[in-house]
Amino acid sequence: MIAALTGIGLSAAAGLNAYVPFLIVALIARFTDVLTLPSSFSWMESWWAIGIGSLLLLTEVAVDKIPAVDTINDAVQSFIRPSVGGLVFAATSAAETIDKSQWMQDNQWVGIVLGIIVSGLVHSGKMVARPAINAGTLGAGAPVVSTMEDGASIGLSLIAIFIPILVILALLLLFGMMFWVWRKVRKWRQRRRQDLDDAGVSYA
Repeated sequence: MIAALTGIGLSAAAGLNAYVPFLIVALIARFTDVLTLPSSFSWMESWWAIGIGSLLLLTEVAVDKIPAVDTINDAVQSFIRPSVGGLVFAATSAAETIDKSQWMQDNQWVGIVLGIIVSGLVHSGKMVARPAINAGTLGAGAPVVSTMEDGASIGLSLIAIFIPILVILALLLLFGMMFWVWRKVRKWRQRRRQDLDDAGVSYA
C-alpha cells in the first residue's frame, strides 16, 4: 500500500513536470538510504542521468512560462510525462526500502501501467486548463500558474517519498485547485464576452 501511494504521488508530480520527480528520486537514491533502487533502475541515479535530467528540467521550466509556447510544450510532453510517470512508479514501488512486496518487484509492469495512467490524467488536466488560463488572462497567468505547478510537483514528490500517507490528500487538493482555477477563468471569460456583447463589440 505504501509503495502504491508513493508511486501514485510521484506519477502525479510527473504529470505536472516530468523531470522534477525523476531528479528527486535520482538524487535521494544516490545520496541517502531512503530509497534503494533495484538494479534494473540503478541507472537513474547515475551522474549522466542526473545531468541530462537537470538540463531538461531547466528547459521545461523556461518554456512552460511562455504563453502559447507552453501549449506547444504540453503537446510535446504528452508522451514524455506519462512515460516518466510510469518509470518513477515502477522504480519506487520496487525499491526494497519502501515496500517488501515481492509481488510488486516481480511484476514491475503493473507500476508502469498505473504510473502512465495517473500521470496521463494529471497531464490531461493541465493541457485543458492552460489554454483557458492563457486566453482568460491574456497570457499573464502562464508564468504564475507554471511556477505553482512546479512547486506542486516538488511538494508532491517529497510527500510521496517521505510522507506517502498524505498523498491522497495532496491529490485531492491538486485536482481541487485545478478545477477551481479552470472555473475562475471560465467565469472571467463569460463576463468578458458579456461585456463585449453589451458594448456591441464583435469577437471570434
